[in-house]
Amino acid sequence: MEGVGGDGASAATALNQRRHELSKLFQYYLDKTTPHSTYRWIGTFVLALLYALRVYYVQGFYVVTYGLGIYILNLLIGFLSPLVDPELEPSDGPTLPTKGSDEFKPFIRRLPEFKFWYAITKAFCVAFVMTFFSLFDVPVFWPILLCYWIVLFVLTMRRQITHMIKYRYIPFNLGKQKYSGKRPSASGSSPRAD
Repeated sequence: MEGVGGDGASAATALNQRRHELSKLFQYYLDKTTPHSTYRWIGTFVLALLYALRVYYVQGFYVVTYGLGIYILNLLIGFLSPLVDPELEPSDGPTLPTKGSDEFKPFIRRLPEFKFWYAITKAFCVAFVMTFFSLFDVPVFWPILLCYWIVLFVLTMRRQITHMIKYRYIPFNLGKQKYSGKRPSASGSSPRAD
């Protein structure tokens, strides 16, 4: 009888070891994709297109799509929000500058770009797999869900943009700002005599 219990324990250990090896291999390839953001987003766009074609082809799974849209909207809010919300908690660490004379502090996202991409990609994969199970195909009138999602999106983005204007931050990198020096005076006379 001891041999049977020992075989079960060794099989569980071998399974855990194999799962750990696969997890490390997946993490290795995931880390290799980090600097290639354009290709990552192209891959996610292709996956989203495949999902959209699948939903269009089967003419169903609108509740799954609605849930996916709500989840992506939630991720987008995290992506556009600062790590420390100046409205909720004053912190001793870096804060967003509110006046022109304030020291520049970089914008730090609550949800970094890589985690944003990874969560969206996983969400599309899960939603795509869900379209193969009729259990998730709840019959609904999809135009109502679409209208409700659009209203939710507009209201949420309006609130987010108002917050961005109030606390003067832009969550996007617009490139390095260039200093053009002093502007020439309107008199047209040059300080240098050539």
